[in-house]
Amino acid sequence: MPLKPSQILALLKAKRADFETFDKSALQALQKYRAALAQAAQELEAQVLERLENYGVGDRGAEPLEPGEYRNWVVPSGLEWQSREESHAWVRDRLTGVSTFAVDGSQIYPGKDLSIPVALVQIGWFENLHLSDGRYEKDIEVDIMTPADLRVSSSADPVDRRVNMRRFQMETERLIRYMEDRVGDQNCLAFLDGSLVATFAEAFDEETRRFYVNCIVELLRASQQYRVPLVGYIDTTYARDLTLMLQRLFELPEAPSIHDAPLLGKFMQWGDRTLLFRCRRPGILKYYPVGISNQIAFTYLKAHDGYPIRLEFPIWIYEAGILEQILDWVRGEIIIGGGYPYIIETADQTAVLKTEDRQMFYRLLQEWADSEELNLRLSRKMVSKVRRR
Repeated sequence: MPLKPSQILALLKAKRADFETFDKSALQALQKYRAALAQAAQELEAQVLERLENYGVGDRGAEPLEPGEYRNWVVPSGLEWQSREESHAWVRDRLTGVSTFAVDGSQIYPGKDLSIPVALVQIGWFENLHLSDGRYEKDIEVDIMTPADLRVSSSADPVDRRVNMRRFQMETERLIRYMEDRVGDQNCLAFLDGSLVATFAEAFDEETRRFYVNCIVELLRASQQYRVPLVGYIDTTYARDLTLMLQRLFELPEAPSIHDAPLLGKFMQWGDRTLLFRCRRPGILKYYPVGISNQIAFTYLKAHDGYPIRLEFPIWIYEAGILEQILDWVRGEIIIGGGYPYIIETADQTAVLKTEDRQMFYRLLQEWADSEELNLRLSRKMVSKVRRR
């Protein structure tokens, strides 16, 4: 049966006090942290670093990388246009002749419809050369995971994690191949749709955590070795690196509900960014090799009407003096995409497996298994779907 609106509204009304209490306490904490942000932004970079010396490098959240005194650590972009045509003219001026690249993935998990555990992983990529003739590259790559790849004995075993790992590996390996092809070419930019700080892997067992960390580490090493710029793009972020740093600097009370993006968003206009910070997040970075764990920088960028997005970079980009150029390229992609990078959005559309793709995979799998006299059976439900399509 569908939800009954009257019951939902009655429950919300009865529990209003709980929501109000949470909202008030969160707002009070946010005000304290914003006051601390304003105060910290008035201090010199060296002063902040000196005060953070009381805490280990893995317990600070962040460290400022750039000098400069900006109110609330927000660097104004000064970008305003009178029309969409003006903004696109600005994009053409910045991005013409610049190659941008992104990759995404999709998958078909093993399920009860198959008597043998088998999965399909597909990645899709998009490279936009930003030339007047409109040239681009768009393609896919697939892999089939057998019971041996999935490390299972029956289709009832939980295997989704193995599929996700293979997808992530294929995505990062494709980014690395792009960097190899573009060695020494800083007139290009590779996008990772996600974070270079793999905090999500902390919840996994040691083997899985090491796998994800190794994928990211190889990506970071490739960017530095081939001198190809890389950016991790996180549209909705719950990172608390600056929040933790402020807590340490001013001995503020714990405030788990406060994240960096809402803390900063009030002070930012479209195109503005924060100063650049070195990530010193507790936890996952201790699993990164020495010499890599301290080489990830981040900034927050106002990209749309919501909270600012988070961008992560290898620190060599800042040291090479190309950060502002890279940020303009990111802004350009966001403008083309209407609030989200066009390059990432197109890679996602290229990679996605649709219902008809899944049905075709099952049909081909069954036909191939029959021809090879393998004992693979589709469920009655799946056979019916395949026949109807």
